Amino acid sequence: MKLSLPTVLSFTGGYVDTAGFLALNGLFTAHVTGNFVMIGAAVAQGSLGIIAKLLALPVFCIAIMFVRYVMLVIPATPRCTLLWMLILKFLFLAAGAIAAIHFGSFSDPDGWPLILTGMLLVIAMAVQNAAHRIHLTSAPPSTLMTGTTTQIMIEVANLLHGTPTESGDSIRPRLVRLVVAVCAFALGCGFAALFYIQFGMWCFVVPPLLAVLALSTLVLEKEYA
Repeated sequence: MKLSLPTVLSFTGGYVDTAGFLALNGLFTAHVTGNFVMIGAAVAQGSLGIIAKLLALPVFCIAIMFVRYVMLVIPATPRCTLLWMLILKFLFLAAGAIAAIHFGSFSDPDGWPLILTGMLLVIAMAVQNAAHRIHLTSAPPSTLMTGTTTQIMIEVANLLHGTPTESGDSIRPRLVRLVVAVCAFALGCGFAALFYIQFGMWCFVVPPLLAVLALSTLVLEKEYA
């Protein structure tokens, strides 16, 4: 099977979100709305680690708005814009990896080392989400699987029963793309957990490498020209 850019991004989304959750005191870096649940749990249980979770959503939003604004100001082709967004994501993932390895295990869940590392990863994933929404609109989301899973079940029902306007031949390719996205995300989660257990903070070396793979995939593909 040909490795596509959306597949690489889905794997990256699962990997970064799981690695961040395990290493950064339950911080979601890609699926930031999950931090609201963790904030509620922290308040109810009287635990620490709320600051990074409170900052995640505004940082995520500001990063997307800033990147989009800059890309609108600077005239470029869609392919060039997507390329620069992936490069920017690589830089923030690399910075997050350096911070995680440098600071090591984070003993203070509200300390600035954890917050800094977490926000670098949040910004990186904000850029990925923006790139996906702007340039890869036909592909399933790369960081949020609830909607994708729901659509898979709808498509399976459509395939089993049939619809008045679509044939199985038109439903199957769409269903395959959805399933591949979920599987790639799940694999990313699994590998992140395994690498964190085996290598600790060094597991964050993988996301920048995945960003390089995404860049290489974009360069080789003609679809996003």
